[in-house]
Amino acid sequence: MEEPIFHNRVDLTALNEQVRKIKAEIGKVIVGQENMIDLLITAILSDGHVLIEGVPGVAKTLTAKLLSRIISVDFSRIQFTPDLMPSDVLGTSVYNLKTSEFEFKAGPIFSNIVLIDEINRAPAKTQAALFEVMEERQVTIDGHTHKMRSPYLVLATQNPIEQEGTYRLPEAQLDRFLFKIAVDYPTQTEEIEILSRHHDRKGFQPLAEVNPLLNADQIQGFRQFAHHVHIEKNLVTYIAQIIQETRNNPMVFLGASPRASLAILMGSKSFAMIHGRDFVNPEDIKTIALPVLRHRIMLSPEKEMEGVDADEVVTQIVNKIEVPR
Repeated sequence: MEEPIFHNRVDLTALNEQVRKIKAEIGKVIVGQENMIDLLITAILSDGHVLIEGVPGVAKTLTAKLLSRIISVDFSRIQFTPDLMPSDVLGTSVYNLKTSEFEFKAGPIFSNIVLIDEINRAPAKTQAALFEVMEERQVTIDGHTHKMRSPYLVLATQNPIEQEGTYRLPEAQLDRFLFKIAVDYPTQTEEIEILSRHHDRKGFQPLAEVNPLLNADQIQGFRQFAHHVHIEKNLVTYIAQIIQETRNNPMVFLGASPRASLAILMGSKSFAMIHGRDFVNPEDIKTIALPVLRHRIMLSPEKEMEGVDADEVVTQIVNKIEVPR
């Protein structure tokens, strides 16, 4: 008796080829950081914003710039500072003497990919200016609503060590980031490779080496694939159990919202796609749960005083829930 032939529900050939090319292009400049690159591509396919946290000098900003060059869409960069005003980000109405009317001058937030460097250096009122645009992809100014063009992605960086001149991001804003990616130091082997490449370039700018690969229409098409990625009902229950445990765990003061469970669902589907599968497995969920939850839970004061961090707690929670078979 012949064995049945199984076919993918979604033809991911074109997507996987593009993912391979994107990694190759970024690899021309960035050494290592495979996890960050995988999660950034996953975020693009999931239509989600990303917060990148790491000490200075680990290529957070450079990777975001590279990504903007690979995708043929508009790009803007905003350097957040303590004196930055909401109008500096969103734009403002300016009186036109010729027409005797007010005209709206769009701020740098009006782009397709917006890189916000050192996002925790701006005060609360400037942070609040991002709430609407991150959630609804629109800005309302002087009673007029201005829609953003798709794709719309906010990539923000922050330094977890330096505290002077920084402001804690509001919980409501943190919840609007699909992922928080923690970028670590390179290994010794990777550091040697970084030094060797820098020496060999002899002053040649690395950004000039990267070629555009994707346009807005292709991204929109690839995003549609995620709706057809299969996930078993027991895995949906698994996601819900993880989220419920964040709300009932004694180590956690504030658990994750339903937005977090949706983020794990969409992120798992996109993560499965870039690895050539049209179905979600438990490992996808376990991998995606950490970047989705690490910035969404608030630890109890006792655990914070003990020096426990969110990554430890999320890992314990995920490992505590029995994996569906």
